Amino acid sequence: MHYLLKLFPEITIKSRSVRRHMTRCLAGNVRIILRRLDERVRVKDTWDALHVTLPEALPDSLAREMGERLTRIPGIHEVLAIREVPFSDLADIADRVVPPWQQAIAGRRFRVSAKRRGEHAFSSEDIERLVGRRLLEACPDARVDLTRPEVDVSVEVVHQQLRLIEARWPGLGGYPLGLQGQALSLISGGFDSPVAAWRMMRRGIKTHFLFFNLGGPAHEAGVREVTHHLWQRYGSSHRVNFIAVPFEGVVAEILRSVPDGVMGVVLKRMMVRAASRIGQRARIPALVTGDAIAQVSSQTLTNLALIDEASELPILRPLLTEDKQDIITQARRLDTARFAETMPEYCGVISRRPHTHARASQVEEAEAGFDFAVLEAAIEAAETTRSDRLLERRYAPGEVPTVDSPQALEQLGDTCVIDIRAPHEREAAPLWLPDVPRLEIPFYELQGRAADLPDDRRYLLYCDQGVMSRMQALHLHDRGLTHFGVYRTT
Repeated sequence: MHYLLKLFPEITIKSRSVRRHMTRCLAGNVRIILRRLDERVRVKDTWDALHVTLPEALPDSLAREMGERLTRIPGIHEVLAIREVPFSDLADIADRVVPPWQQAIAGRRFRVSAKRRGEHAFSSEDIERLVGRRLLEACPDARVDLTRPEVDVSVEVVHQQLRLIEARWPGLGGYPLGLQGQALSLISGGFDSPVAAWRMMRRGIKTHFLFFNLGGPAHEAGVREVTHHLWQRYGSSHRVNFIAVPFEGVVAEILRSVPDGVMGVVLKRMMVRAASRIGQRARIPALVTGDAIAQVSSQTLTNLALIDEASELPILRPLLTEDKQDIITQARRLDTARFAETMPEYCGVISRRPHTHARASQVEEAEAGFDFAVLEAAIEAAETTRSDRLLERRYAPGEVPTVDSPQALEQLGDTCVIDIRAPHEREAAPLWLPDVPRLEIPFYELQGRAADLPDDRRYLLYCDQGVMSRMQALHLHDRGLTHFGVYRTT
């Protein structure tokens, strides 16, 4: 079997030298990906397409897997499964073309599109007329429609070979990966950031990933999974890096020192500051985020401009004008939505009254009280993992003891409930527990204070939804503090 790979149309309009360079780069990417499945695969680049030759007696399942992978390689417009056979004359062409197309056009509108290369005693129009007539004789309930056909019967003749197209699939489009430089994409595991990273990859940009960890090992494990999925499906021709920055301390410092209204903007500024430093160190010239205008309070034009000022690298936002539902739809097509749907919201900096149009003077004043040594420590603690090793470190969350009613809580004895909500959340909805000891330790202070609590009793963490408390309990269990659990009201 052979695959014919049609080039992305924007490649075909480039100058001769650029087009040749892009085609060779695409051929190299295809070789890398397919030869992981079988070293005998051959890839030949020509002026207008790539030809992929599969080994003899290749199992059908492996051939299908190769075809599927080809549809996910940037730079390919269309993937055609073809078989080339010799022919004797025009009638022989019709004899070979009609049987495989007969069922496809039954009861439908069709047209015949012929392409021909070489010297022949007939024209492309002769092929179209004869094959069309023979198809109508074989399927009387079909009809010809040259303007809006439901089926386009393709016939290609290359010198003395008839190219039979047995199947065709749309490709990913875009440019060959690696041609347009590098970028560092901030990824959180939600709907937006994987789609933004994918759009950069599709345009030929070698995209590395930067993750700011706000939720411990459980959070990082989920983001590693979606990053590996994205890289393996759409960018595995190039190894890239996944960089994890522990940011819980930065969040705690923001909640300690920054006024409520600008917390979200300051958090994003701290992230892009760190990203800019890390990118410069790695000689990566641009950052990528999943921001979309007005999606949240920090993403107004005013606030985005303030965020950009904190970065020494340009920040690219491929989703800037997209609607949320369109982003989610794209995430479903990329199969990253299933990760986002189970990923808890870990952003702990949620202002009660966020400023949608913060002033530069407000931000400068807020950051004047911030201890930047905390940010420096987070940058220095960043950990880099190669993309093909992302899943080597498996995280298996243990069972966290959970109590879900006041009655069960009262029966335990030697138990203390820790309300880990932020102070303003506690004030808005006080936790009522008449006969159970209670502590108030905000989640952003808990990891630093937990080890100092007496270990002769059980501690149950409480938050409104139970998500943050479970994540914090898992984090403590990973540290060996297994006397912490979760209190969750229904």
